[in-house]
Amino acid sequence: MAILSDYEEEDQQKPTPSSSRGKPFNAVLEPSNPLGFLKTALEFLAKESDLFKSDSLVNDVNAVVRQVKEKVEAAEERKRKENAAKDNGKAGKKIKGEKPPVALKEETKDAPVESEKIGEANEKGPRAPNKGNGLDLDNYSWSQSLQEVNINIPVPPGTTSRFISCEIKKNRLKFGLKGQTPIIDGELYQPIKVEDSFWSLEDQKFVSILLTKHNQMEWWKCLVKGDPEIDTQKVEPESSKLSDLDPETRSTVEKMMFDQRQKSMGLPTSDELQKQEILKKFMAEHPEMDFSRAKIS
Repeated sequence: MAILSDYEEEDQQKPTPSSSRGKPFNAVLEPSNPLGFLKTALEFLAKESDLFKSDSLVNDVNAVVRQVKEKVEAAEERKRKENAAKDNGKAGKKIKGEKPPVALKEETKDAPVESEKIGEANEKGPRAPNKGNGLDLDNYSWSQSLQEVNINIPVPPGTTSRFISCEIKKNRLKFGLKGQTPIIDGELYQPIKVEDSFWSLEDQKFVSILLTKHNQMEWWKCLVKGDPEIDTQKVEPESSKLSDLDPETRSTVEKMMFDQRQKSMGLPTSDELQKQEILKKFMAEHPEMDFSRAKIS
């Protein structure tokens, strides 16, 4: 009896399995509302743990999100490669043993090389500007006037200014989100006035950067060197903005716009037209002279 009672005392002192378990988490994931599930999970963690007492909470959560995203993307990429390998294997079985004619083989060998060269030439050539006289790229878009350059960069909804990293220098621009690869990082097409340039966060959805040009009489072909360039002969400045310029600058801008249109149509510029008028006037004043071989340089 003494031995049995000892065992009973030991059993009573041991914690039951249910008492050592954590508190249960009850939530249902609805595919249409994943953020609701995430909010419930975070509230549960805040109540049942010390997670939110850490100063580096946001960075820790972001790091976990990035890790999960990278893991999912890696799995999808691996699956895509496996499917591609299977498809290539099936295609190889179908054409195994077939021998196309020599002439056809040479044509199919040379054709892709030629098309690649044409594609590279089109990609490297100047593009038509957007409505803002700039260009729409994959991660951002930019527009310009003769005085300024405006850049719009989408960011994840809810982004705050403390997550933004932006360095504006005279000849260089670097922008991105902290802890991530920069979206823009390169040498500017032309120098800018740093003291008159700034960035702002709009509705926590996109960042707007304004750069004030140092040379305000020239159109930029690109934002940073190495990016795709625009055809500046197709730039169409808003005429309404000319009224904001002083008379001398406005006259210079109008002359430049006129010359640009004339060149695009293969017609003489304002300077060439002026020379023609002077020559015509001189010819009218001296009819006795032979101007049949006169040329305007």
